[in-house]
Amino acid sequence: MKRLIVITGPTGIGKTNVAIEIAERLGTEIVSADSRQIYRDIPIGTAAPDAGQLARVRHHFVGTLGLDEYFSAAQYEAEALEVIARLHSCHDDVVMCGGSMMYVDAVCRGIDDIPTISSEIRNHLMERYERDGIESLRISLLGYDPEYYRMVDLNNHRRIIHALEICLQAGVPYSSLRTGEAKKRPFEIVKIALNMPREQLFDRINRRVDAMMLEGLEQEARKVYPLRHLNSLNTVGFKEMFAYFDGTLSRDTAIERIKKNTRVYAKKQLTWFAKDSQIIWCEPSADAVASIIRF
Repeated sequence: MKRLIVITGPTGIGKTNVAIEIAERLGTEIVSADSRQIYRDIPIGTAAPDAGQLARVRHHFVGTLGLDEYFSAAQYEAEALEVIARLHSCHDDVVMCGGSMMYVDAVCRGIDDIPTISSEIRNHLMERYERDGIESLRISLLGYDPEYYRMVDLNNHRRIIHALEICLQAGVPYSSLRTGEAKKRPFEIVKIALNMPREQLFDRINRRVDAMMLEGLEQEARKVYPLRHLNSLNTVGFKEMFAYFDGTLSRDTAIERIKKNTRVYAKKQLTWFAKDSQIIWCEPSADAVASIIRF
């Protein structure tokens, strides 16, 4: 049976290098499951594979979208499954690499069937959020979908907006479309999460942020600063740099805040992965992964 080998784990742990070596050993290609590396023009801030890495193994869904393009997890599910099917026609194994939890789940479990959101609804809700703040959206969500209101993180404006988009587009509560049932896939899934002691991971994260600054993260952020309102740039690294450019943070404080927020994100990822009983935990080395997947 064809296999999808998923290499996931917290940010900064070294997924890219491990996935490339595994893909080379298998003679296959990599499907990226990173919701930020999919965008062009921000390779430093997203720690995207560099030219040398891309030359070693072909990657899909890296640097393919403009910063202003909308792309949902549901769209990713559909397009990634098409790529995987095409690759499986000539490879027994395909490697998926990335730590975006929704993207990994989209392929491994499937996204509930929800309508495509019109640009009018999306723009309307974003304008409301920018004009009236998050409380206005909370009140609307309570009216449209009190069940989802009780379970959503009420401080996460993106989750609230997403739910409202679906309520308005479908004309029914978002919670009524959430089945939570895993879809069957025509391939075996081997899901491996890389991990290491927390203090080592945090040290790696801190050093990676320092390396990003040396590579030109500040200059990269300045180039896209006029586009800071875009959702693609609403992410760790750019938000803190933008605050520095706005004068609300000093440069040193912004860098330390990037390190802290990246560590917080890594902890959220680990918490999410810990709930997945299908995950096999592994040290971050290609040999360790190879011993699990058995060539």
